[in-house]
Amino acid sequence: MSDLHKWSPFHRWPDTSRTSPFDAFRRSPSDLMDFMDRFFQEENRPMPIRVEEFLDGNTLVIRAEAPGLDPDKDIDVSVVDGALQIRAERKEEKEEKGKDSYRSEFRYGSFLRTLPLPADVKEEDIKATYKDGVLEVRTPVPERALAESKATKLPITRE
Repeated sequence: MSDLHKWSPFHRWPDTSRTSPFDAFRRSPSDLMDFMDRFFQEENRPMPIRVEEFLDGNTLVIRAEAPGLDPDKDIDVSVVDGALQIRAERKEEKEEKGKDSYRSEFRYGSFLRTLPLPADVKEEDIKATYKDGVLEVRTPVPERALAESKATKLPITRE
C-alpha cells in the first residue's frame, strides 16, 4: 500500500516523519494562519471562522468561509446580546474497504465567530444565505448607526 502526499517544491523528500512549525511559513498564508490558530487555541475551544465584513451601501455584509458544510445541519446563525454568532460543526468520515485494503479518513471540529452588530439592527431584517461554501449574512444598517460610525482619518507620522 502506498501513501499519498501533497507535493510541494519545498517538501523535503523522503523524510516526512518530522515536521516543523516553520514549515507553515513555506506554504500559503492561509496554512500559516490555520497553524497559528491551532497553536494558540485553548483546549476544547472552537476554532475561529474566517470572515470578511464590509458595507454595501446601507447594508452590512458578513461573509464566512464554510466549505463542505451543510447549512441545514452543520451551521447555526443567531443573534446573542447584540452580536451575530456563527457556529459550525464539521463531522466527516470516509471508509473504503477493498479486498486487501482498508482506508479510513475523518475530519471534525467546532468553529465559532461572534461579531458585533450596529445598534438598532432588527433581528427580523437579518438574512443568511449559503452558496458555494460561503455563508453570507446581510442586514440593513439604520441611518443613525451609519451617521454615528463616521470614520476620522488619523495622520501617520514617520520616525
